[in-house]
Amino acid sequence: MSCVSVLDVREPGMRVGRRLLLGILIAAALSSEAVAAGLDGASFSLGWVLPFAGMLLSIAVFPLLAPHFWEHHQGKIAAAWAMLVLVPLGLSVGPGPAGQALAHTALHEYIPFLLVLLALFTVAGGIVIRGNLHGSPVVNMLLLSVGTVLASIIGTTGASMVMIRPILRANDDRRHNVHVVVFFIFLVSNIGGSLTPLGDPPLFLGFLRGVDFFWTTTQLLPATAFVAGILLAVFFAIDTYFYRREGRVKPDPTPDDPLRVSGGVNFILMAFILCAILLSAQVKLGEFEILGARMPVQNLLRDIAMIAVVLVSLAWTPAKDHKTNGFSWAPMVEVAKLFAGIFVTIIPVLAMLGAGRSGAFAPLVAMVSHADGTPNNAAYFWLTGILSSFLDNAPTYLVFFELAGGDAQHLMTKGALTLAAISAGAVFMGANSYIGNAPNFMVYAIAKKSGVNMPSFFGYMGWAAVLLLPVFALTTLIFFR
Repeated sequence: MSCVSVLDVREPGMRVGRRLLLGILIAAALSSEAVAAGLDGASFSLGWVLPFAGMLLSIAVFPLLAPHFWEHHQGKIAAAWAMLVLVPLGLSVGPGPAGQALAHTALHEYIPFLLVLLALFTVAGGIVIRGNLHGSPVVNMLLLSVGTVLASIIGTTGASMVMIRPILRANDDRRHNVHVVVFFIFLVSNIGGSLTPLGDPPLFLGFLRGVDFFWTTTQLLPATAFVAGILLAVFFAIDTYFYRREGRVKPDPTPDDPLRVSGGVNFILMAFILCAILLSAQVKLGEFEILGARMPVQNLLRDIAMIAVVLVSLAWTPAKDHKTNGFSWAPMVEVAKLFAGIFVTIIPVLAMLGAGRSGAFAPLVAMVSHADGTPNNAAYFWLTGILSSFLDNAPTYLVFFELAGGDAQHLMTKGALTLAAISAGAVFMGANSYIGNAPNFMVYAIAKKSGVNMPSFFGYMGWAAVLLLPVFALTTLIFFR
């Protein structure tokens, strides 16, 4: 998810709360899956794709070309794109059936998605690593390794928030430290989040669609270990070269301070989040009806547990820990507003994908299929990845999930390689640009503010082209042929 205003801490709490609630309500009214299921996607023209494309391009382009305008008007822009779908779609579907379908999707997808993100974001924001290490190649590689593992436990955004300041402090006396932050974005802010649904939003959407929690752990572990291992080895070689070349040109400006971690209650809460999610997938406690939709009791309890986690974390985390982490509600407000627009504009897209070869996306179906109709997993990996490099990786994942059939049980078994390719493409290739994943720009902004001479947008893409694309090509040959 591309969130550029993640460092804005100026918004008053009451106003943030109202906006977040508004985002939830809009999304609850305007989600996609059930509506799309009742639409004849074969009758839709490619014109229905334009609002969805416009929404994603707005997220990608406005923060770069007009950041201040985007910061103040992103909700209005999202609403404008949504209305371009909502009005004609509402006229064609009718209010009654549409209302039930929207309630089903809101209760089963959007609200759980948002609440888990909110819980992870709050908990991660309360974990602080204090102290100072000296940024030798060995220490830097260990910090990157820890962050990479942590990303699948507390999410790429959470791991980035927790780890970026310690690694910046460790290298604040290095003359060459840009590469440290670049590899941090590669590994901690992206690739490390590929092993659980907690790691990155696309994978949690897959979990909500029926993908088993540990499916990504077992299926993506070899590819993730391969990619992360190569990048860590390349990093160590580059860092060793610069370290030997530069030496210590000035005293370390950060005073020596023992390494310590505060916010221990949040580790307990993180375990509680994991248990609540696993139990919701395993335990069956019956159902009840709300707004015409069937709601499993265990899912309601999971959602209540996420709210409880947020409240406990806020109550028990010292204010100084949040301040040290630069904690702000702005990212969650942005996620709520932008995903409302995304979930609306993707409605006809999912319907068209459901039509397969009978719909307007028949050429795309052909691109990801061999002549005999079997899936082209390399094409799934690269097409999902390329779009995730510049657009939002969560809806990109959904698009290709639906294109592959949308049946989680089939995709986890007979279509396992296809789903692995989609999942890896969405998570791995978010590292290809600053706007590929939300933490990327957050890390860029924090590092730049700390005095690191970060590369420009296209300069960073140059790093990615040289270091990542060859690794992804090898990954394709070994894992996704």
